[in-house]
Amino acid sequence: MAKIDLDFNKNEDAMKLAVSKLKRKLDKIHQGGGPKKIEKLHSKGKLTARERIDLLIDPGSKVLEIGALAGYEMYPEYGGCPAAGVVVVIAYVSKRQCMIVANDATVKAGAWFPITGKKNLRAQEIAMENRLPIIYLVDSAGVFLPLQDEIFPDKEHFGRIFRNNAKMSSMGIPQIAAIMGSCVAGGAYLPIMSDEALIVEGTGSIFLAGPYLVKAAIGEQVDKETLGGATTQSEISGVTDYKMPDDKTCLETIRELVDKFGRFETAGFDRVEPLAPKLDMNELLGLFPENATKPYDSLEIIKRLVDDSKLTIYKKDYGKTIICAYGRIDGWAVGIVANNRQVVKNKKGEMQFGGVIYSDSADKASRFIMNCNQKKIPLVFLHDVTGFMVGTRSEHGGIIKDGAKMVNAVSNSTVPKFSIVMGNSYGAGNYAMCGKAYDPRLIVAWPTAKIAVMGGSQAAKVLLQIQVSSQKARGEEIDEVAEQKMFDEIKAKYDRQTSPYYAASRLWVDAIIDPMETRKVISMGIEAANNAPVEKFNPGVIQT
Repeated sequence: MAKIDLDFNKNEDAMKLAVSKLKRKLDKIHQGGGPKKIEKLHSKGKLTARERIDLLIDPGSKVLEIGALAGYEMYPEYGGCPAAGVVVVIAYVSKRQCMIVANDATVKAGAWFPITGKKNLRAQEIAMENRLPIIYLVDSAGVFLPLQDEIFPDKEHFGRIFRNNAKMSSMGIPQIAAIMGSCVAGGAYLPIMSDEALIVEGTGSIFLAGPYLVKAAIGEQVDKETLGGATTQSEISGVTDYKMPDDKTCLETIRELVDKFGRFETAGFDRVEPLAPKLDMNELLGLFPENATKPYDSLEIIKRLVDDSKLTIYKKDYGKTIICAYGRIDGWAVGIVANNRQVVKNKKGEMQFGGVIYSDSADKASRFIMNCNQKKIPLVFLHDVTGFMVGTRSEHGGIIKDGAKMVNAVSNSTVPKFSIVMGNSYGAGNYAMCGKAYDPRLIVAWPTAKIAVMGGSQAAKVLLQIQVSSQKARGEEIDEVAEQKMFDEIKAKYDRQTSPYYAASRLWVDAIIDPMETRKVISMGIEAANNAPVEKFNPGVIQT
């Protein structure tokens, strides 16, 4: 018992340190371009992106930030791009869940880096999938010109944003844009393709070409305000709908507009009065192991996430390396698919490694996913997977066929899917457990997450073998010291790329969260998804 307590304490300390590290990074990111840039913004009578959001949303309501770590440690040659220069949150405005997208003018004047475009598109994707009203707080200098070739011309680049504006309009999803600073060139289409546009007097401006470009193009000398300020665009051109005296009035007016929105019909996901887990949620921090290779009881984790710690386990004694269970999270009915990290015995009495997907586990999970679609129950995937089982016995047993069956079921699932990457998420296991490529409505990671084609040590061993074989083929000899050095270098590079921060900076996950926020993320996600009716499930061709 003492050993268990010691392990629990070590795990808890490690997780608390990891969460503390995450919060320190987020605190710095929340400063945007830094105190001097914030002070400069305030001197112009403007609020920061985060201050604007705080005034816009309902006081004390829940907030889920998307992509706070986007751009983390990217673009060092340009001084970085905290939060990709744009703040994106799902929050409540006049008691209505909304997507809010606010340019951060303290980061390169709100200019669009390639990762900024990717983050904006992710915000629009979430809004479209869940029919969430979207509010744009615009304050941007436009495309970051030194990187224009990486954001301008391709399918998933800048222009896709305006295409999405049009698509959302046709879907009846309300879009409101507030021009609270610069809005120039192609970016000018975003607010005007929204349903309604507000502009702040003295600070807001919108035009296809600014004064310098107008002078260069046609020789006309004109100031910014005359060209496209609030008076021009509200009283002369009629481009904007509301002229606002300041940021605060503008944000209050948006609240009044949202207050009048009608409601969509719901998908009808089942919800009852929420109950807290019966088991102590704080124990999550000590139950999840510091050592990613160490087995643990995944059911104990799940019981601290679900209401009343109550589960109905599907096929409990079959396919034991995946747990499939029905439960509730914050009152919402959910189907949970989780990797079991215990070493278990299969029906033949053979030992199976925890965190590995075997044929029987894949078969069980596929059937469970289809059942959840049949019953219209949202799916929650809890990742701690090292991949599918390999080797002669597995190949002869048809692991590829069974794995394909599970991937097919995940791909064709029409109920909302939510992925929580708690630990490992490697190789095809990431795909089968609904990684980013399989359209989860939200995908978030714990600070302990690792996402890659395989673990760092495995990858380093494989790559080292290839390099050593290549050198030997050329007649070169390599001693043990040089071999170890090569291994360490390869592993260090690979470990950096498996970090959750590497994934979050590139938006492979929407956020890194404190494990204690897991229930909130899932609940807010299902609430959003309930705005959009679910299509009939068609499993496609699934071999049985």
